[in-house]
Amino acid sequence: MTASAMLDLRQRLVRLSETERREVSSFLIRMGQESPAWKKETARRLNEMAAGKKVSVADLRKQLGHE
Repeated sequence: MTASAMLDLRQRLVRLSETERREVSSFLIRMGQESPAWKKETARRLNEMAAGKKVSVADLRKQLGHE
């Protein structure tokens, strides 16, 4: 994408309503979740959790100081 096309896109996004921006944001997140890199990272994290590398909500609260 050229710099001028990117500038045009950004200017159009700024003019969108909050609801429209939320819809665009949701769309971009979904696109990211379809990428091979995202799928690979998600699989890695799930495998770690299945292997026992996880933290309970209670322990997380303690770690964050929200007891």
